Amino acid sequence: MTEMSTSAYPFGDLLALARQSWLGQMAERLAQRGYDDYRRTDAAVTRLLRRRGQVPVGQLGAALGVTRQAARKVADGLVQRGFATTSRDPDDTRQLNVALTAAGQDYARAVTAVIGELNREVARRADPAQLAAADAVLRAALFDQSTQRRAAYLPRP
Repeated sequence: MTEMSTSAYPFGDLLALARQSWLGQMAERLAQRGYDDYRRTDAAVTRLLRRRGQVPVGQLGAALGVTRQAARKVADGLVQRGFATTSRDPDDTRQLNVALTAAGQDYARAVTAVIGELNREVARRADPAQLAAADAVLRAALFDQSTQRRAAYLPRP
């Protein structure tokens, strides 16, 4: 049986540093590919739009775990950079749909490639047992059910 930790391990601090480093690597590697304006929501949004095609702003917000207004701001950022377009749904004009442009498709492929590179680098730095343990700890750190549900779709090592 595993002994429970009683020390005040600074997990949150290390997690925050790891995320900061990951985002820095994303920005740096995308800049090397000609995309010098990476934003931290780009990875989730561009991959979602690439998989699903056109997505209503409300569904985009739900997938990101943010409000419709926050999702609209993310979509507007993609539109301003030429990576997405928005259009009113022909069946419900209250609904605003977001879709990637050709440049956005290219950007999404670059984002996906960089994420793959980083994932492979992490896998080379840790053995399978360490990756499995890290996966278990990270899933334990998902406190809200919405995030837990989204993480359930992610493969385990």
